[in-house]
Amino acid sequence: MWLPLLVVAALIFLYRWNRQRQTLQNLTDKYVLITGCDSGFGNLAAKQLDAKGLHILAACLTEKGAMDLKKKASSRLQTVILDVTDSQKVSAVAEWVANTLGNKGLWGLVNNAGFAFALAPNEWQRKEDFIMALNVNLLGTINMTLHLLPLLRQTGGRIVNVSSALGRLSCVGGGYCISKFGVEAFSDSLRRELDFFGIKVSIIEPGAFVTSMTDFELHKKNLRRLWEDLPIEVKENYGELYYQQYMQSMERLMGSASKRLHEVTDCMEHALTAIYPWTRYSPGLDSKLFFIPLSYLPTVVSDYVLRLFTPKSQ
Repeated sequence: MWLPLLVVAALIFLYRWNRQRQTLQNLTDKYVLITGCDSGFGNLAAKQLDAKGLHILAACLTEKGAMDLKKKASSRLQTVILDVTDSQKVSAVAEWVANTLGNKGLWGLVNNAGFAFALAPNEWQRKEDFIMALNVNLLGTINMTLHLLPLLRQTGGRIVNVSSALGRLSCVGGGYCISKFGVEAFSDSLRRELDFFGIKVSIIEPGAFVTSMTDFELHKKNLRRLWEDLPIEVKENYGELYYQQYMQSMERLMGSASKRLHEVTDCMEHALTAIYPWTRYSPGLDSKLFFIPLSYLPTVVSDYVLRLFTPKSQ
């Protein structure tokens, strides 16, 4: 009884494995723009894809980030300074890309630039605390995509948007989860709209990885600032114990971050170079085994599990 099912499962697995390992030819003719290349995923992806022979246009936030990257890449790689929250600079970079490519068109856009220092209880924050995460993670992604769509349409290329496992399961307050849920929604609608033009849209939903955005000291500093600025009444409602427990849970989360950044950049590479890219990638064991599976369970179950890790007020 089980043997036919096992055979069918094995055949499906082999078919999917063979299909997903097929890659495009003539990669050396393709141009890819990546945002957030100063460090972390963007920096590693730029070097990794450059080594594969692609022409990389690396957008960095700082001159130092751009200079350091160029020292470790081939002469094909070009850098540009970009703050994705600045619409004028986004427009200028889009014009620079068009001038750089001439009539070649852009093969890939990787919206990787991100901001994560917005993890805290919602009530502790003001509108201004939400804005930075939304501007970088969501509006920056949207703005870059809209400006570069004409160039991507020329090639029927690829858009790779970096979301997060926390874009599927909102387990912490602040603008980060909200922005990543927005990236998911934008990517889903974009994928369906652009299928007509042959453009494929992929979403990457990483778990926790060791980058500048998982620097616990920076998260600790932000959390302390928010706590100290709270009105006395709100502080009394939550209590010092809640604050300390929240800080400890944040430290555990950052301490569990994986150092295997290539798991994320390998997903970026596959999304850009595979003949049949996936719609979603979930690099990281925490993403694969905890956040994503939990997001599919009934709300009552996911709420119960997440409450086990939630600080308690005194």
